[in-house]
Parts: sequence; C-alpha cells; structure tokens
Amino acid sequence: MLLLNPSDTFNSCCKESGFLMVFKCREENSALKECLTQHYQDPAFFEECKRLYIQEKLEFQKTGIPAKNRTQKLPTSM
Repeated sequence: MLLLNPSDTFNSCCKESGFLMVFKCREENSALKECLTQHYQDPAFFEECKRLYIQEKLEFQKTGIPAKNRTQKLPTSM
C-alpha cells in the first residue's frame, strides 16, 4: 500500500469531496496542519529556507530577473 504525504491526502480528499470538503476532510486537514507546524518549527528547515531566500534575492539584485523567469534559452539553430 502506498502511503501519501498529508498534502497529497488532503488534496485527494478535497477533489473527491467537492463542496463538502469542509466537513469530510477535517481529519486530513488536521494532519496537514500538524505536519506543516513541525516543519515551521524546525530550526534546520528555517535556516535552509532562509539560505535559499537570500541566494535568490542576491541573484535578483545581480540580474534584475525573478527566479521564475530566469531560464536559459538556447538557440534553436547554430
């Protein structure tokens, strides 16, 4: 049996339940909140996120291009 992470479980429940997700997915929502809270309170995770944020910020300051738009485009013909 494949075990899904809380996010996948919650998303699946919401898709299956439609508008009734508020009532039917309470348990999945609680599990997701607990998982996220554990990550948010983890000092190592915080430091990794901070490092990535600073790296992206410095790169943006150098290039002026946001990370989501910073893809290298190779010429199609040479």
